[in-house]
Amino acid sequence: MAGDRVAIVAPSGPLSVERLEVGLEILRTWDLELEVMPSALSQHQSLPYLAGDDAARADDFRTAWLDPSYAAVFCGRGGYGVQRMLPHLELNELAGVEKILLGFSDITALHEPFNARGLVTVHGPMAASVGQLNSPDGHDRLRALLFEPETVTDLLAPKGAATVVPGTAEGRLLGGNLALLAASIGTPTFARPAGIVVLEDVSEDGYRVDRLLTQLLRANWFDDVTGLVIGDFSESGDQEIMASVFRERLVPLGLPMVEGAAIGHEDLNLAVPLGAPVVLDATAGTLTPLVTPFR
Repeated sequence: MAGDRVAIVAPSGPLSVERLEVGLEILRTWDLELEVMPSALSQHQSLPYLAGDDAARADDFRTAWLDPSYAAVFCGRGGYGVQRMLPHLELNELAGVEKILLGFSDITALHEPFNARGLVTVHGPMAASVGQLNSPDGHDRLRALLFEPETVTDLLAPKGAATVVPGTAEGRLLGGNLALLAASIGTPTFARPAGIVVLEDVSEDGYRVDRLLTQLLRANWFDDVTGLVIGDFSESGDQEIMASVFRERLVPLGLPMVEGAAIGHEDLNLAVPLGAPVVLDATAGTLTPLVTPFR
């Protein structure tokens, strides 16, 4: 809602001050009161790919999440680091508070346990995702999902998606970044998905995506999945090989499946409500919310 207070956190990599400021200027046009948490602009002393040490990042996230004056927690960027932060969080404590979590990519490591505990989160452009926030359709989708969610009637529009396996499926929308989902197997935050799964990733060539999918298949990860939405696999080499990998590995499951959804690391990244019940019509290439999220 206009006037809401929002905390900006960096649970993974450090933020570029310049990119963050551009993103914040866009978000301020939505009449949001934005506060950047201390560790968001920090950098780990010996591991520069992290925004501050694990305990500091976790403490900022916990503080923002449990503070009732914040209506939402927006992640600034992904990168790597959420998995290192998780042992410092009491997830059942956090799941007792309902507010909006926004992020994607490495933030999948937070979406997964939050969704497993019944929370609905937003997979979408982050505070420093300048290219995505500047994409008109992506900008408008995120704003609509946050402020007027009842107006979002097809989560795959306006780009749409192509049919791979026709049919319809129903269930909670789950998933996110393929590498993070595979990496959670065997950890305390692993949650076998039951519903419709969306998958995206970046900088993973075909054989590596094959390896990740094969790991999930061998772990019976797809046993309770009802439908599949394949998003963008950016900077991943030969896209024909990538498409062949998904067909060879996943079509035998016989699940309704679409590909080419604008969800992931491209400039057009359509925000979607993970954890919310949806209907996938893979024949028509649509993904429809069954209830209005965040109301």
